[in-house]
Amino acid sequence: MVMGPTHALSGVAVWMAGAAGLQAFGHPVAAPELAVGAAVCAGSALLPDIDHPSSTVARTFGPVSTGLSHLVDSVAAAVYNATRTAREEPRTGGHRTLTHTTVFAVGLGSLVSAACGTLGKPAAGAVLFVLLGLAIRGLMGSWARRQGWVVTMMAAAAATAAAMWWLPPDRGYPVLGLAVAVGSVTHCLGDMITKQGCPLLWPMVHRGKRWWEVALPSALRIRAGGSFEKSVLVPTLSIVTVAGTVFAIPESSDLVLSAWQSAFS
Repeated sequence: MVMGPTHALSGVAVWMAGAAGLQAFGHPVAAPELAVGAAVCAGSALLPDIDHPSSTVARTFGPVSTGLSHLVDSVAAAVYNATRTAREEPRTGGHRTLTHTTVFAVGLGSLVSAACGTLGKPAAGAVLFVLLGLAIRGLMGSWARRQGWVVTMMAAAAATAAAMWWLPPDRGYPVLGLAVAVGSVTHCLGDMITKQGCPLLWPMVHRGKRWWEVALPSALRIRAGGSFEKSVLVPTLSIVTVAGTVFAIPESSDLVLSAWQSAFS
């Protein structure tokens, strides 16, 4: 089973929670950056699974994303086999290897920031198109599956046009790289609670292994697509998203705090 929708929702939840934290310390995030950043973070929280040809992200843009997924899978497997230690078995597939590391998340986020900072609108538009498409596929999975990848691409194009119009270039573009890195790391953290774990700290060697998996104790790990994910994890992430959104917006945050003080004064 895949965790695509849950990964996308976790990206939104983490972004909104972070924005709420900044608001609490007197550094509110502007509405365009809040909304666009949440959507980009949702899409980025699917990105690491581009190494899996049957994943949500691989199916988002039809044959283009599927072909790219096969390529990434092969490259990731080659990197794994080239860097594995003698204690690690060779692999033919690259799922949950290179793209599931902090190196990938930080590197891709830095590349996006550099591209958007250097090339401006063309780079930002391309990044938004891809990641908003992934966000639509992840958060609106049932609708996207029914409509097909062509309609998903059209929806992504429309969302990109709106985001480009709304997002201020002087402040908005740098946030894209940050959202990509945060979303990718969030995906890895989500995989860490599953049965497999995630090689988050590659290339650090631990107990003779370079691709060792960071994970919770085995008794606490969950099955992807299982009952815990659906009945506990998804509702919890939804609550965090709503609460984070309320407290990230100064007006609603002030209203809630005022009501709280009135009720207990």
